[in-house]
Amino acid sequence: MEPIYQQDFEIRDICVDRYGRLKPSTILYFAQEVAGQHCTELALDYDTLARRRLFWAVTRHRVQVTRLPMRGETVHIETWPMPTTRVAYPRSMVAYDAEGNECFRSISLWVLMDLDTRNMILPGKSGIVVSGTLRGTELALPNGLVPKPMTNGRSRDVCFTDLDRNGHMNNTKYMDWIDDLLPSAFHEEHPVKEFTVCYHSEAREGQNLALSWDFLDDGCLRVDAHRKGEQRDELVFSAKMLFD
Repeated sequence: MEPIYQQDFEIRDICVDRYGRLKPSTILYFAQEVAGQHCTELALDYDTLARRRLFWAVTRHRVQVTRLPMRGETVHIETWPMPTTRVAYPRSMVAYDAEGNECFRSISLWVLMDLDTRNMILPGKSGIVVSGTLRGTELALPNGLVPKPMTNGRSRDVCFTDLDRNGHMNNTKYMDWIDDLLPSAFHEEHPVKEFTVCYHSEAREGQNLALSWDFLDDGCLRVDAHRKGEQRDELVFSAKMLFD
């Protein structure tokens, strides 16, 4: 099977913000979609894994943006799995415009989860083998983000339209929530140029997430999201975004 999967995407209205630029959440959607399509070709798709009571979950995403494509453009995306680590299945992606110029690239870390217990299954114990490829252009694996006290706060409930087929909040929705922390006037002047998101635990329907955020000295936006646990607050996701 070809180690590099390719697919074109037309940038439609639903993909862009009010200024016609591709949304960060759509970049993650494209990454999720091409990974899923490639897994179908590799016989590692959702339905196949579900029969083994497993499912894919993304734990980290790092994205670098050269240029955000605009509504009406078509982007050509290439994706490929990298060599498996002890705990995860890294995957790289790069997107080009119609002239062959790079628009954005990403690297993501995927893990296998038990569909019933929701526990992570290490690659060495899963029986799932993915042949990895290195092209020499991959981003470095994303590091974790250490939670820290923030100045600003807001809470939101996880609702039906935030959920995916696994019954938890989809990773693309996190980026929409993060974008909503800042007003249109900011986004108009400051398109995103890089972001990292770490997914720590599942967010389920009806749960209330407390979002805390701040602009740090280096000009980046840091966001942490917690939910109330029985013993202590539980970290759900963390993110760092850099803007032009």
